[in-house]
Amino acid sequence: MFLKKALNTLRHKVLIATLCLLAVSLCDVIFSGNAWAQNGGDNRTIAPQVPLADRRQKNKVFLEHADYLVADEKVSTEYQILRGNVVFRKEGVFMYCDSAYFYDASNSLDAFGNVKMNQGDTLFVYSDVMYYSGTDEIAQLRHNVRLENKDMTLYTDSLDYDMIENLGYYFDGGRIVDSENELVSVYGQYDPDTKDAEFLFDVELINDKYVMRTDTLHYNTSTHIADIVGPTTIVSDSNVIYSQRGWYDTEADKATLFDRSLLVGNNGIKLTGDTLYYDRNAGYGEAFGNMLLTDSVHNSLLDGNYGFHNERENKSFATHRARAREVNGRDTLYLHGDTIRTHMLEDSSRVMIAEPNVRFYRFNIQGLCDSMTYVQRDSMLYMDRHAILWSGERQISGNSIYIHMNDSTADYALLPDYGFMAEFIGEVYFNQLSGKEMKAYFKNQELRQLDVNGNVQLIMFPMEEDSTYNKLVDAESSYMILLLKPKQEIDKITMWPEVTGNVTPLYLAKKSQYYLAGFAWYDVLRPQSPDDIFIIPKEMEELFNAPTNNRRVHRN
Repeated sequence: MFLKKALNTLRHKVLIATLCLLAVSLCDVIFSGNAWAQNGGDNRTIAPQVPLADRRQKNKVFLEHADYLVADEKVSTEYQILRGNVVFRKEGVFMYCDSAYFYDASNSLDAFGNVKMNQGDTLFVYSDVMYYSGTDEIAQLRHNVRLENKDMTLYTDSLDYDMIENLGYYFDGGRIVDSENELVSVYGQYDPDTKDAEFLFDVELINDKYVMRTDTLHYNTSTHIADIVGPTTIVSDSNVIYSQRGWYDTEADKATLFDRSLLVGNNGIKLTGDTLYYDRNAGYGEAFGNMLLTDSVHNSLLDGNYGFHNERENKSFATHRARAREVNGRDTLYLHGDTIRTHMLEDSSRVMIAEPNVRFYRFNIQGLCDSMTYVQRDSMLYMDRHAILWSGERQISGNSIYIHMNDSTADYALLPDYGFMAEFIGEVYFNQLSGKEMKAYFKNQELRQLDVNGNVQLIMFPMEEDSTYNKLVDAESSYMILLLKPKQEIDKITMWPEVTGNVTPLYLAKKSQYYLAGFAWYDVLRPQSPDDIFIIPKEMEELFNAPTNNRRVHRN
């Protein structure tokens, strides 16, 4: 009986001892957060990381959690195998995955399945696989990579993230999407601190208004400003922009472009300048320095040191050596005014206004006036205030001259409020004609007929058969028609209803009889070449300061 009790007591003590050993072992497992592994019969316990260690040690990776931790020296002595809800921490960065190889000695890891890396509450990176090297502190994320930073998302299949520089970059194609744009390229990099992104090779910036194409582009996902640093094309429904340098605010839709950037509208208008400012919402382009506006529809060019074009209102402006050029085949009209403006009427006809100090040149006709307006609808060119035209040896002047254009050549000219025509024939001799109203008709760019109505006054020096001049003819009437042959030879003069006048031999004529009242020969003001239109002689300033239809006698 005693022996039986003793045996029972011994069994009880053995059982208690066994349970104590199991309890101690279980406590050790719970404390370390590790499990034993049984692989090929080689078992060992993994020493736990110190729970209270400083998690912000430089380049130190801590294992925070795993459902299972396995170590097998037969597989590798360099890494541990982790499975289930794996969590790592490197300073302020947390890394999550389904499973991983952890290289504790080098602070490196390979992560697989539902990989996630986040820094604070603003930066999140997702992928299928991640390889982190503790040596260079670079995380290589592969397959279905997504980087999110506030309202920006980066998509790629291969992303390297530099923990030291806090910089992510892809090299095999990717795209960035923010609240304004989508950007795609072969290579790209992104800095979460500055929100700066750089894109290289086959770059496209895409939104619902336009597509920007280039090989090099800098972009900020916070300001949505794109820095253009290489040949770039911006294509929209209304125009195409070509630029090599500048910036484009994609949120405000405003651009400042340099190095002779070019704006090409779908309406045939091209605008360029040393510096080009463009507001897409307003449809407004502004050019600074060597501005040039080309209108291929109307075969015209407008240039100056400053100008603008509003593509929505079809308005243009040029100043500071402003010049308009109207091209007709090989013939070009060169026109200058202090400012030149163009706009479109409701019927899409064009209006051009130049003022003041207007001068123009074409090989067969030159002119000047204080202001000029061309209206395409009625094909009329209106020259106002001290208007003067030269063609060959003839000068026509008046308060206003209205010229009707036919295919960019003069068809007829009307002087509705006083007209004066003078023709230089040699030495001090000028044929002269004045009247209240004049109308001149042109054929093949030559004057062929001149009608004068009201207060007709005429002075002529008829050429004798020996090509000399020996008499002066003066006449007055109410109406006159002058007909000319080709090469501007006088064919016939008809005056009515009553004609008064005299024929005076030159040796009896006084010099005061040589000129009509109001005669002035303005050859010193005549543009002699296309570049001469920019020269404003002091005599021209004096003329424009004088009242119209003055009767000064000017001899030279």
